[in-house]
Amino acid sequence: MIPLAAALASLLAAATPLAATAAPADAASVNDAFAAAAETYGVPRDLLVAVGYGETRLDDHDGLPSHLRGYGVMHLVDNPAHRTLETAAAVTGLPADRLRQETPANILGAAAVLRSAADAAGLTDDERRDLAAWYPLVAEYGGASADSAARLYADTVYGLLRDGVSVRVEGGETVTTTPHAVRPDRGRYADAAPGARSEDYPPARWVPAHSENYRAGRTQEISAVVVHVTQGSYAGSISWFQNPDSEVSSHYVIRSSDGEVTQMVRDADTAWHAKAGNAYSVGIEHEGWVDDPAWFTDVMYRSSAALTRYLADRHGIPTDREHIVGHVEVPGNDHTDPGPNWDWDFYMSLVNG
Repeated sequence: MIPLAAALASLLAAATPLAATAAPADAASVNDAFAAAAETYGVPRDLLVAVGYGETRLDDHDGLPSHLRGYGVMHLVDNPAHRTLETAAAVTGLPADRLRQETPANILGAAAVLRSAADAAGLTDDERRDLAAWYPLVAEYGGASADSAARLYADTVYGLLRDGVSVRVEGGETVTTTPHAVRPDRGRYADAAPGARSEDYPPARWVPAHSENYRAGRTQEISAVVVHVTQGSYAGSISWFQNPDSEVSSHYVIRSSDGEVTQMVRDADTAWHAKAGNAYSVGIEHEGWVDDPAWFTDVMYRSSAALTRYLADRHGIPTDREHIVGHVEVPGNDHTDPGPNWDWDFYMSLVNG
């Protein structure tokens, strides 16, 4: 399999007929937009929906960027390490502003990126109709630098394909997919390690952040837990903390759908998550967006509370709101997470219960 970045660069440089095609991006509804994008670029419609749902739950967040500088329901990214927005603009011929701000254009752009990669990888017409064949391309679409994180991203998408999606989107429309019994062809990702177990918190997976994104050791004793919201997906956040360009990290990341916990920085080391609070705190990132309470599931609250209680017992942290705080409450920070939709009363009752 040719790496996605190299494949797309070669494709765009060659100025293929696909890259020159200016497809319509003015569908009347989100369902129409997915259908039009799927037909225009020959990408399975339900695959597009699953990618978008895994990234944003099909919420465009009013065009505001994620922490990776990803935009729209399909999370077209514009950062130094991953440039799917740029690729989408080149392939569709649509301006970047439309791809960022308009949902039909955003969906069309994601389909163009995936189809471009499929062509570069040599997928035939029959293979493009086979959901299983898209797995390596979906893994690359997520932009992870490590194969283990790329597999986590693609496994999430294929889990959504297996279970089906039903989500109410802006305007009251409902977007659904039929469950698919598909066994993905993982290709080179078949042997990607899913992560060892954490030595600090045994229920967690261990996937280390890049060494340039945290500092070894501590200058102060641990005395607080800081609650964050990722402003992006679980897999995307793990990938971002593995990218040295990000210069950020957190000790733990928790998935919305099932409460899975991944540790990325050892408790004894200083993650870069809360500026002046880094030296004395443990950071916990929660998958989701501050403006969408649907991400804050019961299983996420319970998983996070169990982790926080474990950290409190292990490090002698008082289980009160002076020592278990939101990112917004750490002095010297300009972030708003976890935001007004985070249920502190429920969370603290779980921590102390």
